[in-house]
Amino acid sequence: MNPTEEPVTSKQGMVICPHSLASEVGAQILRDGGNAVDAAIAIQAALGVVYPHMTGLGGDAFWLIYDAKSQALYGLNGSGRAAQRATIDLYQQQGHQFIPQRGPLAAMTVPGAVASWEQAHRRFGQQDWTTLLQPAIALAELGYPVSGSQSYWTRRDRPHFEQHSPSACPFLAQGEVPAPQSILKNPDLARTLETLSHEGASAFYQGAIAQQIADHLNSVGGLLTLDDFTAHHSDWVKPIETTYQGYRIAQLPPNSQGFAVLQMLNLIEPFDLQGMGHDSADYYHLMIEATKLALVDRGHWLTDPDFVKIPINKLVSKAYADRRRFQLSLTRAGQYAAVPMGSDTTYTAVADAFGNAVSVIQSIYFDFGSAVVVPQTGFVLQNRGCFFSLNPNHLNCLMPGKRTFHTLMPGMVLQPSGHPYLILGTMGGEGQPQTQLALLTRLLDFGFDPQTAIDEPRWLWGRTWGDETVSLTLEGRIPIAVRQALRERGHVLTVGPDWNVKMGHAHVIRYAPDTETMEGGCDRRSDGIAIGL
Repeated sequence: MNPTEEPVTSKQGMVICPHSLASEVGAQILRDGGNAVDAAIAIQAALGVVYPHMTGLGGDAFWLIYDAKSQALYGLNGSGRAAQRATIDLYQQQGHQFIPQRGPLAAMTVPGAVASWEQAHRRFGQQDWTTLLQPAIALAELGYPVSGSQSYWTRRDRPHFEQHSPSACPFLAQGEVPAPQSILKNPDLARTLETLSHEGASAFYQGAIAQQIADHLNSVGGLLTLDDFTAHHSDWVKPIETTYQGYRIAQLPPNSQGFAVLQMLNLIEPFDLQGMGHDSADYYHLMIEATKLALVDRGHWLTDPDFVKIPINKLVSKAYADRRRFQLSLTRAGQYAAVPMGSDTTYTAVADAFGNAVSVIQSIYFDFGSAVVVPQTGFVLQNRGCFFSLNPNHLNCLMPGKRTFHTLMPGMVLQPSGHPYLILGTMGGEGQPQTQLALLTRLLDFGFDPQTAIDEPRWLWGRTWGDETVSLTLEGRIPIAVRQALRERGHVLTVGPDWNVKMGHAHVIRYAPDTETMEGGCDRRSDGIAIGL
C-alpha cells in the first residue's frame, strides 16, 4: 500500500504509475532533461518488466498528450487489430461458441503498444530512443524484487502457463512461483528490449521479433502472421470532450470506452451534489444509476468505428443527456445486465517542467493476458481479442483487421484556456469510467485534493473478470447506514475489503491555477508512488 497521505507537490515535473521502480525510472528521465512523453515511454517499458501480469510488450496502449508548444491535445490509439485469419467460421468450425480466454486462439490481435511508443516519440520525444529503454533493460537483466501482486497472480495463473507456455515462462523462477520480494531476472526480455533499443519498433513489426511471434503461433495453432504485424499502425485521433463545472473533460473516441464517463457527467450535471453530501446514499445512488445508463449505450455502440458508424457527437452531447435523464430514478435501482470485463492494466500520469502532460494506459487485458509466451522473447501476448463476439449480428463481432471494444480510457481535464488541469486515469476494466466519475466529482464538485479523492471509498457496479453475477460492490469503509439505504432502493450489494484492489489503481496530477505548481496522488491499492521533482 502506498504510504502517501498528502498530495506530492512539485514545480519541476511529476510522475505517477502503479509500481515505484517504474516511477523512479520516469522521474530520472525528467531529471536528465527528457520531457513527459520520454518519461512515459520509459515508464511503460519498465512496467513491462516489473508488472508483467498487468502490462508488457504484448499489449495495447492509449494516449492523451498535451503539447505545450502547440498548446493542443492529441490522442493516440495504440490498439491492435484482429488477424486476417481470425474469422467467426474458423472458431466455430473448431467447436467454439466463444473465443477462448487463454492460449494461442486468444492471442489473435496484434500488440499495439510498442508502435505507439515509437509514434509518440517521433512526434513529441526529446531524448534519444535508445536511452529511454535502458532502465527497463537493466531491470530485466539485473533483476527486481517481485511485488506481492505479481506473486499472487503468478500463483493463480501457473496452470495457464503450464498449459500454454510450458518451456518458455520467464515468470516462474526455476519452475516455481517467485515469493514476494525475491529477485527475478528476465534475460529474454532484456534481449528483446535491447533489440528494440537499437532497431526501433520495426524489429517488432517487420523484423526478427515479429517473425518469432508469428512462427511460434503458427506452430501452436495461433492465427497472427508476419503480414498482420507488418500491416499494423497506431492512429492519431481527435479527443472527444464535454464540459463539466466549467472545465473541458477529454477522452479518446471509440474503440475506447472513454465516452461513457462523458455521458455520466452530462447526466449528473444538473443535480446538486454538494447538497446531497459526498458520503450520502443519494450521492452513491446517483453515480451508480448514471453509470448504468451510460454503460447501456456503451454496450450498444462501442466497437471499431472503421466498421460501424458510431454517432459519437450525439452520444456525448448535452441534448442527448437531457433526453436520457428522465430514466434516472433517485429512489429505485435500475435493473441492467453487464458483461464481464478484464481489469489488469497500468495507468501512468506524467507532467514535465516544459508544460507538457501525458495520460497513458497500457494493458494485456486479463492477468498475464493469453498466458502465451513466445520462447526467448520474455513477454506474454495479450488476450484482448477474446472480447470479440462470435455472433455475426453482434456490434462487436469478430472480423479480420477489426479492433475490438476497448476498456482503456486515459483522461485529461483542461481549463477553459486549454491548459491541463487534471491528468487522471485508472486500471479496472468495467470500473475505469466509474472510478473516473468518482475522482472527477470529488475533485470538481467537492474540492478534494488528489490524494483524498483517490483515498475516499469507491464502488464498482457490473462484472469484472472472475465475477459470476452483476452486483454492486462497495468498499467496507462505506458506512453501514449508506449500505442499508442503497439496499432499500433495490441495489444488490457485495461489501468488499476496506481497500479493494478490484476498484483499480487510480492516479491523479492536478495543476494549481498558475499552471506551474502541480500536486499528485497515487492509489494506495497499487504498488506505486507519486514522485515530484
